[in-house]
Amino acid sequence: MEKILVTCEMEVTLKMIGGKCKPLILDSLIRHGTQRFSQLMRRLSQVSQRTLTNQLRELEADGLISRTVYAQVPLKVEYSITEKGRSLAQILELMCEWGEKNMDERFELTDPQCTGQEEE
Repeated sequence: MEKILVTCEMEVTLKMIGGKCKPLILDSLIRHGTQRFSQLMRRLSQVSQRTLTNQLRELEADGLISRTVYAQVPLKVEYSITEKGRSLAQILELMCEWGEKNMDERFELTDPQCTGQEEE
């Protein structure tokens, strides 16, 4: 296996959770539990199907989520958070809080993912 060169520990975190929608996927799985692809697509409406597919694959490869395939017709696939992924909950919450506190007039919140959400 080829090693990924990083300059510091923070870069490891960024490589695993950095991406167009990885923090949103992780947050959704932590808050709402196991979900199917279509459920994630509905919750993350601003993300394309291709991007979601790629980000899910990367999160699975990094051990942050697990993918379970049920051999039935039609095929059923579910995604859930792993313990390693759940360990990011505090970081994700802090990202939400920081974004809320530092949003200025340049930003317009069109699809809030974490502001004011309650656990379900």
